[in-house]
Amino acid sequence: MGELILIRHGETEWSRSGQHTSYTDLPLTDVGERQARALVPLLADRNIELTLVSPMIRARRTAELAGLTDPRVTPELREWDYGGYEGVTTREIRRTRPFWNLWTDGVDPGDPEHPGESPAEIGQRADQVLAGVSSAADQIGDGDIALVAHSHFLRVLTARYLGLTPAEGRLFQLATGAVSRLGTEHGRPVVVALNLALPESLQEAPSQNR
Repeated sequence: MGELILIRHGETEWSRSGQHTSYTDLPLTDVGERQARALVPLLADRNIELTLVSPMIRARRTAELAGLTDPRVTPELREWDYGGYEGVTTREIRRTRPFWNLWTDGVDPGDPEHPGESPAEIGQRADQVLAGVSSAADQIGDGDIALVAHSHFLRVLTARYLGLTPAEGRLFQLATGAVSRLGTEHGRPVVVALNLALPESLQEAPSQNR
């Protein structure tokens, strides 16, 4: 395998406002669509043989606008289940839990369909994705694999790729519409690039015919 290309979806209304968003299926904003199109030149020189994408609209649309072909919808790439904190900002949570930290404290339980995930549980899910990537890599030779997903999940996945705990995903900031690359150096896992994006001034505004 070449490199593992991590792509966070473009902006949504809730990512702009800071609301935790896992299962709520929001579309990209106009800014988010511009961010997704701006991924094209950042990916132009990559030999991406396989694209895995979260089932959420915001991730699938980002993959489409970025020019990634034949993406394989992968439920394991969904965002951290925030349980009772879905749609709630960190500032609102800290009104009643002043020292709350997602990375160590997890979330309040939600409904039975969305009970929430602990840091350990999302770490296990990231490990499953990495195991699948490793198996797929045997089939594609030196090509890259792209994952189009969500901020907190990709941060945990980055930590686990490096052999760190899930909570150490806090060390890797990922902006909307940004690209990161994981690879190896002398056979050991490394971060090749983190949080790359075109400056907003270079992002093409959508034409009125789109």
